[in-house]
Amino acid sequence: MDRRTVLRAGALSAGFLVAGALPANAVLRRDRPVLTHGVQTGDVTTDGALVWTRADRPSRMLVEVSTDPSFRRSRRIRGPVLTPASDGTGKLRVRGWPPGCEAYYRVQAEDLDGRTTSEPLTGSFRTAPVGNSDVRFAWSGDVAGQGWGINPDIGGMTGFAAVAARKPDFFLHSGDTVYSDNPLVEKVTLPDGQVWRNVVTPEKSKVAETLAEYRGQFAYNLLDSNVRALAASVPSIVQWDDHEVVNNWYPGEILDLPQYTEKRVDVLAQRAFQAFHEWQPIDPARAVDGRVYRSFSFGRRVELFVVDMRTYKDANNAPRDCAGQILGARQARWLVDSLSRSRATWKIVAADLPIGLIVPDGADIEGVANGLPGKPGGREHELAWVLRTLAQRRVRNVVWLTADVHYTAAHHYSPDRAAVGDFDPFWEFVSGPLHAGAFGPNTLDPTFGPVAEFVHAPPAANTSPLLGYQHFGEVAVDGRSGELTVWLRDGRGTSLWSKTLRPERAR
Repeated sequence: MDRRTVLRAGALSAGFLVAGALPANAVLRRDRPVLTHGVQTGDVTTDGALVWTRADRPSRMLVEVSTDPSFRRSRRIRGPVLTPASDGTGKLRVRGWPPGCEAYYRVQAEDLDGRTTSEPLTGSFRTAPVGNSDVRFAWSGDVAGQGWGINPDIGGMTGFAAVAARKPDFFLHSGDTVYSDNPLVEKVTLPDGQVWRNVVTPEKSKVAETLAEYRGQFAYNLLDSNVRALAASVPSIVQWDDHEVVNNWYPGEILDLPQYTEKRVDVLAQRAFQAFHEWQPIDPARAVDGRVYRSFSFGRRVELFVVDMRTYKDANNAPRDCAGQILGARQARWLVDSLSRSRATWKIVAADLPIGLIVPDGADIEGVANGLPGKPGGREHELAWVLRTLAQRRVRNVVWLTADVHYTAAHHYSPDRAAVGDFDPFWEFVSGPLHAGAFGPNTLDPTFGPVAEFVHAPPAANTSPLLGYQHFGEVAVDGRSGELTVWLRDGRGTSLWSKTLRPERAR
């Protein structure tokens, strides 16, 4: 078979099933292993990071780490055996590096007989700092959704290149890392006659239901050279939302969709969750319950709290006038207690759903805001408890970041405008999509008194990336003054709006 036949058949010469196709620069070799989808790092700490890769056959992961990009002096670590049980993927946490240090790594796969190794792939990451250090990172979400996949005519997913050009310390992926429920076709004709061309793999040609199909969703994005370049050079902190499984899902849901033969969302979510953890550089050992929600410190100025507003939520058709949940009691308590204990100047909550935007699910409610006037109800009840308790404990300088709604906005919440008055004012910044259809703006629910200080949204639903309206955000905290600046940027990296916040002292 020639290379094109191999890609379309979805099988590698050694017998591994390909999750998606191979990157254009990957060459199949029978005599040695091949690293098929690049390298990534994630969940960075003060002394190291998690390193990820994937091989085309059973082999052992080898990682060489150095503070010298030439690797003249380095340390080699033997990692796990990469097998079909994990779709050929593997992770290794490298430790022992100074805080705030630039580390370089080189990954190879070694045949199990030890005779040959793959061509090496290299990358870099910066360990988290200590003390009053500067911190700068980017965030966004929503990738390859609504029929807009990798388009070679425009250079692929160029938003990832714009993020990489900003050289952030890390990239926060706010969810919808893939669109498992959005199949791709080879050509899409826009209303103005332009033609969008997609790279299409077998796994992206239908909705994902099997474990192999879910694996293929994550493999697809790594076909793009921009995605692989960012992943190799900037560590990621990743969370999930709904499209990793199916649109607007919640635990216990039974689908009424003809394109799905498996109707039980809990079954689909289990498969999607396995693929998510196999293909993303996420460390389950860092998570409180071994799943998603966890925290990271970046010196005295920044602590990041990654939440999971998907796994523990109640049904979208639950009564809106009763107490509901979006975090679940255990996670909500963890969040409040962790924010209370934090000594960081800025406590940043990475949320996969916005607080005040109404996100409908047909006649039901997908997000936090329930669209009803007056006191908090439904899932708002749980968020009201979080905000109220933080105010009672005098936890200051909490900022919320999210994506999800496919446009960018800055929201200021105040008890002076709210139906409740027992919380402290705070900011929520929204930025996305990074590469998907653009939508919005959504309606703000008045319960917590939000005002949209800035909005950049398209004129029509599902606007193609060809027409712009792709976004990411950037946060920079000055180590000396403690001031936090947020930029909302377009898909090319141009600043659309910015805001500098001064830290408030605890009273």
